[in-house]
Amino acid sequence: MNTLPPPPDPLLLPVRDPRGRDLVLDYADMHALVGDLVLPGNASMYVMSAMETSRELIRHSYYRYEFATVSVTHSLFALEHVLTERLATNEPLHILIERATDAGLFTAGLAAELDRSRLLRDKLVQGSASSAALHPLRALAMVRAVFDAVSLLLRPSSTPAATAADAGGAQSDGGLARLWEDHLHALFPDGFRGVDFDGVDLVLLDADVAGLVQKELRGGLDDTGIACLWGRIADLDKIVPQINEEYCASYFTSLRTMAQVAAAPYLPTAT
Repeated sequence: MNTLPPPPDPLLLPVRDPRGRDLVLDYADMHALVGDLVLPGNASMYVMSAMETSRELIRHSYYRYEFATVSVTHSLFALEHVLTERLATNEPLHILIERATDAGLFTAGLAAELDRSRLLRDKLVQGSASSAALHPLRALAMVRAVFDAVSLLLRPSSTPAATAADAGGAQSDGGLARLWEDHLHALFPDGFRGVDFDGVDLVLLDADVAGLVQKELRGGLDDTGIACLWGRIADLDKIVPQINEEYCASYFTSLRTMAQVAAAPYLPTAT
């Protein structure tokens, strides 16, 4: 008589979540997708853990779509912790974001993106949104905003013009090509063709920034292009806080990020 227990069922390998089939070709591509989410070396272990977890949740959303939304809410642990320490006050997250904006630590564009993450978290708590609320690319943009914000907050307060140069944007060390690639995969917001805010036509704004970024990538902007780019950044600063539709606001926040990185080598006085 065989008294050995039956062999366990073979472990099932994870399979791709079909809801993210338009995201990347295979799992290996997820590494490149999150590759620019670099952990700040001067963060506490708590902040590092929260940020690394949020990054890995996006990576593994290849296998479980809901991980993308969870990654955004988890990243807010790090943001709230760093804001509380930097501002030396323990208040609700939306107040902390407002205080940081008033103190010049964030621009309005970055603050708006961070607040959208907070609103999503609140909707999840209230049951008015599900853990499948976000496409992984949308979650990636929101988590990237948290990474940018935490990096800004952890800089020494004596660093001049830290937020004005980097607000809402990725680091400029080779990041423009990546941002351009992301932009090529983003769909223009439905229902916003022909719409303008304060006389700024959204389609023309999008086309102008895209054309200028392409010129920068292909060899650099001339004086006219630099002036135009800074003018379009000013337009983005003006209109992004006015957009109350989530995806549209995210699209133009990302567009502003890309424009800022393209403009980083040039002085804003070119306008």
